[in-house]
Amino acid sequence: MTQSISIFDTTLRDGTQGEGISLTAEDKLKIALKLDALGIHYIEGGNPGSNSKDIEFFKRARELNLNAKLTAFGSTRRKNSSCEQDGNLRNLIESGAKAATLVGKTWDFHVHTALQTTLEENLAMIGESIAFLKRHGLEAIFDSEHFFDGYKANPEYALAALTRAREAGADWIVLCDTNGGTLPSEISEIVSSVSAQVHAPIGIHTHNDCELAVANTLAAVAAGARQIQGTINGYGERCGNANLCSIIPTLQLKLGYPVVSDEQLRSLTSVARYVGEIANVMLPVNQPYVGTAAFAHKGGIHVSAILKDSKTYEHIAPELVGNKQRVLVSELAGQSNILSKAQEMGLDVTTDSAKAKGVIEKIKQLEHEGYQFEGADASLELLLREAYTDIVDVFSVESFKILVEKSKAGAQTEAIVKLNVGGQQVYTAAEGNGPVNALDNALRKALSQYFPGIQDIHLSDYKVRVLDEKETTAAKVRVLIESSDFKDSWSTVGVSSNVIEASWEALIDSIRYALLGMAQSDFSPAAPRETLGLVNH
Repeated sequence: MTQSISIFDTTLRDGTQGEGISLTAEDKLKIALKLDALGIHYIEGGNPGSNSKDIEFFKRARELNLNAKLTAFGSTRRKNSSCEQDGNLRNLIESGAKAATLVGKTWDFHVHTALQTTLEENLAMIGESIAFLKRHGLEAIFDSEHFFDGYKANPEYALAALTRAREAGADWIVLCDTNGGTLPSEISEIVSSVSAQVHAPIGIHTHNDCELAVANTLAAVAAGARQIQGTINGYGERCGNANLCSIIPTLQLKLGYPVVSDEQLRSLTSVARYVGEIANVMLPVNQPYVGTAAFAHKGGIHVSAILKDSKTYEHIAPELVGNKQRVLVSELAGQSNILSKAQEMGLDVTTDSAKAKGVIEKIKQLEHEGYQFEGADASLELLLREAYTDIVDVFSVESFKILVEKSKAGAQTEAIVKLNVGGQQVYTAAEGNGPVNALDNALRKALSQYFPGIQDIHLSDYKVRVLDEKETTAAKVRVLIESSDFKDSWSTVGVSSNVIEASWEALIDSIRYALLGMAQSDFSPAAPRETLGLVNH
């Protein structure tokens, strides 16, 4: 029978040491609940004595009733002192956590240089601190900092540090590749050697400085490690920690370890994206398993094959980790891409391949002009619907004007839009904190009396890319806008040498797409009810 693996998440502690990541106590509580629902076995909440946020977190975390073991982090006692007088250790005891992680030195270079103490005193610090935790009823996890560097430099001393922790009662001995410079072959050899000499459950904690954290973790598991430490999305100091979003599904789906339930595994993508949102860090689109491009297909030959059998170009079914297959349409697209995308929208496209070829040519031309539809699915859907369905205009744009006034009080922006909605002229003005925001406000203000659901829409992201930098201020730009309501989000694109015009184009597409999803009951009596119609591109 396959031995079980314990997953130890340190997103709330080591993950927050990543550049640009800062979590409030409330953020950490929300993430802890998500991690618990995912089936994580240990959740390291932070250092309960290091700052006010962690103190608040541990105080409030007692009310969460987690299935996971809440774990507090600290270090061995100070040199030449006692555990009873060490405030750090007392904080661990008083935190209410069921387990505690103690970090200690195992590299003689660090003992002499960082701690500036003797090798024997460091061993005493390790043993006495672990024993102190055990006397107070905590599960004790010893994180042997810089272990692999220490083992390569002085294996006898590195092993002596582990032995002292084990003799003092440590429940787990975790080998840390703190600098992230060890190779998988070294990890495998050293973990095997340690497992044979130190009779204790072994864990692994790796960093990603050589982009090997996941590979090193899997090598350690193969060599006998049974506790995996890492973070959601690989957040962490410098280049990050081992990415649990890659490790968990690999262990379960590739190596047969029953890490979490099948249902919990299906929540992995949503957890990864939720934590990314809370941390305010955009998920890389190509992140394995959970990225939006993890199961995306662009080349025509690939798409043609996956339509026959997805296993031709997918190593697992994306639904197993809560992700989904996506077909991208670009200048590299073939007819299969268009057919797949249109069928996904419920359009009957099998009877007229000439239309598909026409759409492909149009997309190629637009991408030559600077458009990009891979990150603008909503604009692509509008393009396909125009090709395959009859769209009746409900509103059209007659003109818009932007006024910007700069005074001592600051810059003020006003947008004026003139629309024709179902034969009625609508003239509206609105202010905003910039030209795009003002245009957005004016457009939605003009349309909301006809389409009340427009009021629920807001812009959630706005990106500008200069396409031909040599043209300097006259360069053509591509604008990508992400819009959201209370249920969904969608992206649209606009291109022009005028950034306002490009933004307006993407903004109009966003509203047009939103109208596709609105029920006819959303319309006021003044609006035509026979169709949801849209403005032609």
